[in-house]
Amino acid sequence: MIWPEIKAKGKPDFTPLITHLQQVAMVAEKVATGIGADVDLACYGAILHDIGKAHPEFQQRLDKEYRIGDLPFRHEITSCLFISLFDETIRPTLIDMIIAHHKSIRRDAREKGLLDLTEEYEPEEIFEFHSSNWEIWSPKALDILSKLGIKVKPLSPKEAEENFFYVYDYCRKRFKEKGYSIDRGLLEAADHFASALIDRTETYTQRLFKRPNLNFYNRTHPLYPLSLKSAESNKPHTIVVACTGAGKTDFLFRRCKGRVFYTLPFQASINAMFQRVSADLANDNPDLDIRLLHSASSLTIKGNTVEEKIIQGHIGSSIKILTPHQIAGIVFGTSGYEATLIDIKGCDVILDEIHTYTDITRAIVLKVVHVLKNLGCRIHIGTATMPTDLYNQILNLLGKDNVLEVKLTDEELDRFDRHTVYKTDSWEIAFPVINQAIKENKKVLLVCNRVQSAQKVFEQVKEKYSIIPSMLLHSRFKRCTREQMEKQLIGKDNKGQSTGQFNTSEKACVVVSTQVVEVSLDINFDLMVTECAPLDALIQRFGRINRKRNEQTIGRLKPVYVIVPPETEKEAKPYDLKILQDSYAQLPNGEVIHERDIQKKINEVFPTVDMPEIEEHAIFKKSGEWTINELTHRPKSFLLETLDIDNVACIVEADEQRYMSSNFEERMQMEIPVRYWSVHKFNQLQEGNRPFVVPDSAYTEEAGLNLENLKTAKSDINYQIL
Repeated sequence: MIWPEIKAKGKPDFTPLITHLQQVAMVAEKVATGIGADVDLACYGAILHDIGKAHPEFQQRLDKEYRIGDLPFRHEITSCLFISLFDETIRPTLIDMIIAHHKSIRRDAREKGLLDLTEEYEPEEIFEFHSSNWEIWSPKALDILSKLGIKVKPLSPKEAEENFFYVYDYCRKRFKEKGYSIDRGLLEAADHFASALIDRTETYTQRLFKRPNLNFYNRTHPLYPLSLKSAESNKPHTIVVACTGAGKTDFLFRRCKGRVFYTLPFQASINAMFQRVSADLANDNPDLDIRLLHSASSLTIKGNTVEEKIIQGHIGSSIKILTPHQIAGIVFGTSGYEATLIDIKGCDVILDEIHTYTDITRAIVLKVVHVLKNLGCRIHIGTATMPTDLYNQILNLLGKDNVLEVKLTDEELDRFDRHTVYKTDSWEIAFPVINQAIKENKKVLLVCNRVQSAQKVFEQVKEKYSIIPSMLLHSRFKRCTREQMEKQLIGKDNKGQSTGQFNTSEKACVVVSTQVVEVSLDINFDLMVTECAPLDALIQRFGRINRKRNEQTIGRLKPVYVIVPPETEKEAKPYDLKILQDSYAQLPNGEVIHERDIQKKINEVFPTVDMPEIEEHAIFKKSGEWTINELTHRPKSFLLETLDIDNVACIVEADEQRYMSSNFEERMQMEIPVRYWSVHKFNQLQEGNRPFVVPDSAYTEEAGLNLENLKTAKSDINYQIL
């Protein structure tokens, strides 16, 4: 090995630079092939992108923090000092790949982009610092490049200086241009992939950009009417409106022709979908690259191997199951958006249960649709309950002539009548019904609109039914705990076999939950009591009751009880009080809710669907123009600051030391998702996902994080910002 002492990374890996460059070049070749880019150029950029790490300054700083007052050393700049080794015709492409693969060239979050540095330091000063000791280390760098197949020659300090100012002048001009760089995205994607896998790069690279075999979903069954409808059409896009259990997921997959991005709104729903799709496709795809992506990490990975967990967010998977927030960067230009663009371009994108999003998130999803259409994606939208106004907005966005529209007939809908709805005034009045259901060995699902309410109802359940299996499910659990709870709720192992827990239990049980049960959780309970929610959300909740369908169950009805809306706007949160009142008014009382009538009722509650205006924040405009400066991105904090998307992570005090010494995956398991304003007064760590540290007393494994306890808990003063 050439110069093994020159490292690309510090501890714990200490990867030699030449090894890292080889690995990135390997991935870059695969990515370029997958997206139809120039393979040779991709490899050149990959080999050159980190060669600046051969500089002694970088080697000395691998294990050290930057010293205050130092001119920041940016290895991207030093790498560009070798640009004259390549023909002038390809230098712009190589610069695009290299100079901003970590930082925006201007307005970087830490002000370390090339053009940021020139606002504080003279260009000559920047060059002198990044080329210092040139005669000593540049020959070593050239040796490495030569070993990797680059034709090299000695480079004088003068030529290095000319290269620097060539790059500097190019970036000044490039910044004035608008658009995105495919080349930058390619290098980012390859670099991140190889950096995550290290010595396993070659193995996993072979799995990238493979089209999945989706023949499994061509199955038919008379109980699933969508399975009997043709999915063949020359129209690229799809909108399917069908009730729960009609075969919507199968139909959406049947419409896909390439790699698939499958989006769902909730963590629990994407966990469940991942398990389902993995089981469905296992026989026809023995080594299928299917990934699960949450806001911060993967939770449930096939085979449960660290290697597979590491690559979840990276490029080239056959199927990726995620929430729309994971691709929102393509709308707002946040860090890594170009890598996402080249990954998703031309793919099939399924947006399932699109109706469940509210306000700002729905506006973001529609803007995502706008960008995806521009990228040549085939967009397939599934919904059980969509207001007609929203439906028409989506149809107009995609172009009616480009959309295959699929709906069930009234006769088909009639076979899905399965709920008798009762209105009730309070939980207290509903408990006698719950008592009777438990006596009859029924499975009971209680749904609240807020975590705090769910925790209080769960306390009552534990007190009243202490010997009955019970569970509380919401978003504020440690990720490891949440994963296990979801498995218990579904009641099946990784092979799909019954574990006899909750959903598959033959005895009475009680589950208290929030909205996380609304979408794509394959559970079949006998009785629901729920707080009033918007009508479309209620219909989704009802779908967890009497879900199992066979010839014997068709026509059988099971009860759902809906509690009257509160009296004030504050109590109605997170929903609008009038919408709750209108939804409640549309419900029958003591009668069947007919599936054929639901669309009309939805339209009564939502005659129009207004969207928050986000166009000014988007980098791709309605006019079809990109407005972001080339080789730049916005900081991730942009979404928090501008759009009030403020989910962050916290950990409990007892986990702090373990968190600091753990690897990426172990840290993820300790994190608890929470809203920023709930924890912002507590100490924030600077490692991992920068979680806030909250008192141990605010958390239990059974009830999760209780925000009320945060207000009264006594904690070490060191953990609070005063």
